[in-house]
Amino acid sequence: MRIGVIGLGFMGSTHLEAYREVRGFELAAVSSSSDRKLSGDLGDVGGNLDRGGGQVDFGSAARYKRAEDLIDDANVEAVDICTPTDLHKPLALRALAAGKHVLVEKPMALNEADCAEMIEAAAAAGRVLMVAQVLRYFPAYVAARAKILSGELGGVRAAWFRRRCAAPAWGAWLKNPDRSGGGVFDLLIHDFDYCRHLFGKPEAVSASGAEDLEGGIDVVEARLDYGDGVPVIIAGGWHHPESFPFSMEFTILCDGGTLDYSSDRPGLSLYGSDGKLAEVEVPEQDGFVGELQSFVDSCERGVPPADCPPEESAESIAMTLAMRRSRASGGARVTLS
Repeated sequence: MRIGVIGLGFMGSTHLEAYREVRGFELAAVSSSSDRKLSGDLGDVGGNLDRGGGQVDFGSAARYKRAEDLIDDANVEAVDICTPTDLHKPLALRALAAGKHVLVEKPMALNEADCAEMIEAAAAAGRVLMVAQVLRYFPAYVAARAKILSGELGGVRAAWFRRRCAAPAWGAWLKNPDRSGGGVFDLLIHDFDYCRHLFGKPEAVSASGAEDLEGGIDVVEARLDYGDGVPVIIAGGWHHPESFPFSMEFTILCDGGTLDYSSDRPGLSLYGSDGKLAEVEVPEQDGFVGELQSFVDSCERGVPPADCPPEESAESIAMTLAMRRSRASGGARVTLS
C-alpha cells in the first residue's frame, strides 16, 4: 500500500518509525511546511513518549510543502493525516474525494457533525476511513479487554482510568481550543475511546475539573454512567508545563479479581479474588505497529477496520465533548443520544 504521510511532527515521526515494521507498507510521499523536515531532519520533534525524531531517510518518496499536492499525487493510494485536529476534516474529505484511503490521527475531529461528514464521505467514496486510536492496540489494554470479555473474571464492579502529562511544549496549537479542542479533549480521548471499546457507549457523562490552558493546567475527573450503577471514572490532564512526567494507568475491579496497569512498570497484574497475584500474558506487539498494520490490512481488503471502526471513534468524540460540557456547567449530567 503506497501511503503518503501528512505532517512530520511528533505523530508523523512516530508513525514513520512504526511503519518500518508494517507488512505491505511503502512510503510514497511526505508533506510538511518545513524544508528542514522535508530533508529528513526531525531532530527537534518532541512529544510525551520517547519515540520518533532523529534523521529519517525518505528514500524515493515524493516531498511536498502542501498537503493538497500530496493528496493529488496519483501514486499515493492512502494518506496518513498527522496534523493539528482542526485540519483533519478538510484534509480527510479532500483525500476521500480523490479516491484515497484515510488514516487520521486522534481526535477524529472537533465536533460530531464533522465526524458524521467524514464517515459519509468515506462511504460515498468506497474507501477506508480509520482513526488512529492507538490505545486499542497497546498490549496491556488489549489483554485486559480480552480477559474481561472472556467472562473469566465475572462482572465489572468499578473501573478507573488515568492519563497525565505536562502541558505540551512541542505544539503551540494544542493550547488553542479552536484548533485542538483543549488539553483534556486531546489527551483523554484515548481513555474515552477505550471505554467505548470495552464497555460501549454510556447513557451520560458528568465531570468536574479546572482549565487554564495558558498556565498549562487542564484537568478533569469524569464519570461515565452506564445505567448499572458501576462507576467508570476517567481522570487526568495537563499538570503545568514541561517537567511533569507522562503516565497512564488503569484499575478494573471485577468479581474474580482486579486488573491493574501502570506505564511506570511493565506488564498487566491480576490481583485475584483468591488473594493471589498473577501476571497476565500480553501480546508482544508495539501498539503503533499494530494500529498501522490494521490500517494497511483494511486498505488492502477494502473494508473498514473491525477493531477500530470510525463510527465508534465518532461516538468517543461525543463522549469527550459531553465531558467538556459537563465540566463547563459545574458537573451537570450530560446525556448522550
